[in-house]
Amino acid sequence: MTHDSTRRTILTTGAAAIAATAVGCGSESGSSSAASTSAAYRTTPPAGSGSPTGASASPSGVAAKELARTSDIPVGGGKVFAEQRVVVTQPTRNDFKAFSAVCTHQGCTVDRVTDGTIDCPCHGSRFDIADGSVAHGPATRPLPTEPIKVEGNSIRLA
Repeated sequence: MTHDSTRRTILTTGAAAIAATAVGCGSESGSSSAASTSAAYRTTPPAGSGSPTGASASPSGVAAKELARTSDIPVGGGKVFAEQRVVVTQPTRNDFKAFSAVCTHQGCTVDRVTDGTIDCPCHGSRFDIADGSVAHGPATRPLPTEPIKVEGNSIRLA
């Protein structure tokens, strides 16, 4: 192999890698549909609520782990669960909602809920806690909803 052909291979491979990276960073990520499964839940303690194990069965039949207690989510605010990639909000008393914690702009994880918005630290996008809609760009799409179950004082991923 000649020096020129080795150099050409390295330059071509390097250019392809840079182009692939630029394409991944240059577009918004996430689902284009914000109309996924409804994630608005009102707490209405069922008669005789609670299971003996403290966990409820998910649709797959596997017990769903408690994400938070209802008292952990402030009224007019929310809490980010980075490990589960979910943010749970309580826009009004006993009205719990859940959204993806992945920003629809470039895929960063939102990091806080303040002043009625879910905030992304990467480029400043903010989303409304009531419906996940864009309150401030650069994001142009709302946060997708996530399914949760509120049973008694327990909030679980559905």
